[in-house]
Amino acid sequence: MMHLAAFMNAGPQGTVGWRHPEAGDGFLTSAHYAHIARVLEAACFDLVFIPDALAVPRSLGDSFEPAVKWGSGTPRLDPMPVITTMAAVTEHLGVAATMSTGYQEPYNVARGLATLDHLTAGRAGWNVVTSFQDAEAQNYGQNKLPERAVRYRRAEEFLEVSTRLWDSWADDVLIRDKASGVFGRPEGVEAIDHQGEFFKVQGPLSVPRSPQGYPVIIQAGASPAGRDFASRWADVIFCSHESLASAIDFYADIKQRAAAFGRDPDQVKILPAATLVVGTDVRDAMAKHEAFAELVSVEAGLSRLAYHVNVDLTQYDLDGPLPSLEVVGVEGHYREVVEFAEREKLTVAEIGRWYGARTEGNMIGSAQDIADSMEHWMSSGAADGFMIQATHVPGAFEDVAREVVPELQRRGLFRTEYEGETLRDRLGLARPERGEWRNRAASVVKA
Repeated sequence: MMHLAAFMNAGPQGTVGWRHPEAGDGFLTSAHYAHIARVLEAACFDLVFIPDALAVPRSLGDSFEPAVKWGSGTPRLDPMPVITTMAAVTEHLGVAATMSTGYQEPYNVARGLATLDHLTAGRAGWNVVTSFQDAEAQNYGQNKLPERAVRYRRAEEFLEVSTRLWDSWADDVLIRDKASGVFGRPEGVEAIDHQGEFFKVQGPLSVPRSPQGYPVIIQAGASPAGRDFASRWADVIFCSHESLASAIDFYADIKQRAAAFGRDPDQVKILPAATLVVGTDVRDAMAKHEAFAELVSVEAGLSRLAYHVNVDLTQYDLDGPLPSLEVVGVEGHYREVVEFAEREKLTVAEIGRWYGARTEGNMIGSAQDIADSMEHWMSSGAADGFMIQATHVPGAFEDVAREVVPELQRRGLFRTEYEGETLRDRLGLARPERGEWRNRAASVVKA
């Protein structure tokens, strides 16, 4: 059964999604997010996932002016209150937010997510990132990001501490016997007494073990280190591909890595990004996409791309090819750009225009055409479902809910009603037993 997640910003959608004639302008209101949540739940989506960044991008020309002028990467609302708002108006929809291991503390994140998981009856998820912009570092007392290896070591320790904190309570601690006055079993709670390279945390957590044990852990590592990290820790992997072939290669690689780490590969769900543009037929859908692409200026697209690769693209000849970049922010996006640019022989400026309006997965057409493509990706071993991206909100999600989801349901590829109690249940993921962290952490020597 296909899984569907919705990817949306807590702010303007994409690079120029706010310019779309049918785009809503309420991204600073709770009603905006509440409406989208209801649309997604009515369509039986597994979850909604909100990315985040801890800075206004300065990647283009070392200035935040392009980001503000074009709305590329800013503003960004704090995703936690946003997903809490969305959870409050739904009963089944999973809600996930991005939080960086670079500029948070494990105790705060573990406590907040465990609380949300309780309040939503087991619908919380966490997208784990290590941060990829120097602008974020400069908001937290650093001149630039630490090296990638250091960021991943910190992330590794962060996940170990967080999961140990979630495991610091047994599932049966609470007694709440009013007659005897005994509230809970102290022997079921333990300190973690962690001392590592980056963190010193005594524990235990102040929140009992939550319905899912661990919230659903989402990750998007594309580098070799990122793939290893995701294969050990992630329940859901979000990825981005320019071709079906690269998606198939990535899918097989992640499943093999998970198995090599002793995990059941089916317990790692891979959801490639897919931007669906729905029309009455291919010609109608392409006309919609071309009209959307016309809204993208070169600078707006380059601002978005520079934000993702963390490289100032103004230092290069805009009428020449993109030089090879050794160190980039989001490696998956960079590989996607290189694959497309080399195939189409694009200049830097042309890459910017394309990147600002790219539709991942090339799923443009009628609902039947799009369902054909999604089914083909699934049967080809490229996906366990899709992370649906929208050119504009709420309209694009409404199109998918009204046109594409019913077609998938008619084919028996997608649920017609929710089953199970928690987000993990609906994703086909087992609830982690207490102590599961030992099976995922790199620091523990496996028998």
